[in-house]
Amino acid sequence: MSLLEIENLSVSLPTPKGMLELISNVSFSMEAGARLGIVGESGCGKSLTALAMMGLLPDKAAARGAIRLNGENLLELDEKMMRSIRGNRIAMIFQEPMSALNPVKTIGSQISEGLKIHLGLNKTDAENKTKKLLDSVGLPLNRFPLNLHPHQLSGGQRQRVLIAIAVACEPDILIADEPTTALDVTVQEIILELINEITENSGMGLIMISHDLGVIAQTTEKVLVMYAGNAVESGSTEDVFQHMAHPYTHGLFAAMPKSGTRNYEARQRLYSIPGQVPEAHARPKGCNFAGRCFKATAECAVEEPVLKPLNGKHKVSCFHPLTEGNPQ
Repeated sequence: MSLLEIENLSVSLPTPKGMLELISNVSFSMEAGARLGIVGESGCGKSLTALAMMGLLPDKAAARGAIRLNGENLLELDEKMMRSIRGNRIAMIFQEPMSALNPVKTIGSQISEGLKIHLGLNKTDAENKTKKLLDSVGLPLNRFPLNLHPHQLSGGQRQRVLIAIAVACEPDILIADEPTTALDVTVQEIILELINEITENSGMGLIMISHDLGVIAQTTEKVLVMYAGNAVESGSTEDVFQHMAHPYTHGLFAAMPKSGTRNYEARQRLYSIPGQVPEAHARPKGCNFAGRCFKATAECAVEEPVLKPLNGKHKVSCFHPLTEGNPQ
C-alpha cells in the first residue's frame, strides 16, 4: 500500500451560479520517502490540490474522491481528527513566509506550538527542541533568539522558520508550495538545498509544488503536470523531462530561458505558449488545452482525453502525444 493515494480528487467552490469545479479527477500516489513534483502555470490547481490534502480548503468548498494517508481517507475525517494529522503526519511550507507567519507571535512560540500540541512536550522540552530546530535550519540561537518576531527577519530567514515549523514533528509527508517565491536566486538555492537535506536525512516524503522546472528537476524523482485543474502528464522526472509527451509540457520547456548565449544579436525571442489558462467558469468542452495547442484537431474540441499509459509508468492525457518531445 502506498503512503499517499489520491484517487479521482475533484474540488468545487460555490459561486452565484452554483458550484464550480476547479480540480477534476486528479489521481496520483507516492511511497514513503518518495519525492514528487507538481508543476504547471499559475491557476492550474497545484496549491488547491495541496490545500485539499491538508484539509484547508476554503469555507463551503466541496471535495470528492479520496485522499488516503496510510489507507485512511482524509476527506472522511472531521476537523478535530484533521488537526491531529495536520502538522504531525503531513505538513506544509506555505508560500509567502511573511503572510504565513503570525506577525504578533515570536518565532519561538510559533515553532514550539506544534511540539506541545502533537508531541505533548512541556514548555522546557519544547523550547529546547525549538532551539535545535532553528539551528538545523541555519538560524543559530546566538544570532536568532526565540523572542524575535517575523518582521525582524529577512525573507530567507522567515522561510527557514517556516521549514522549522513544518518539520518539527517529523511528518511522513512534507509539502513545499513554491518555497522560493520572492527570494533572490542565491537564497533560493540555499533553501532548496536545506529542504533536500532535511527530507533525505529524515526519510520524509516530499511534494514540491512549483512552476519552475529547474526546481522540480533538482528536488524530485516523479512529476505530475497539471493544467486547468487536470493532470495532463505524469511519470518519473527523468522520463517526463526527456520525453515530454503532452504539448503543454513541451510548451513549458520551450518557454525556459536558454543559457550559454553571450552574443546579444544571437539571442532568440523567448517562446511563450499562446493564450492563457482558461478561467474555471469558461473551460471549453473537450480538452482544456485545445485552444492553445499546435496539435489540436476537431476531436480535441469535442471529447476530453484521459490520463493513460504511454510507455511504462509514463502517462499522458492527450489524443496526439508527442514522440520523444518532438513537436513535429
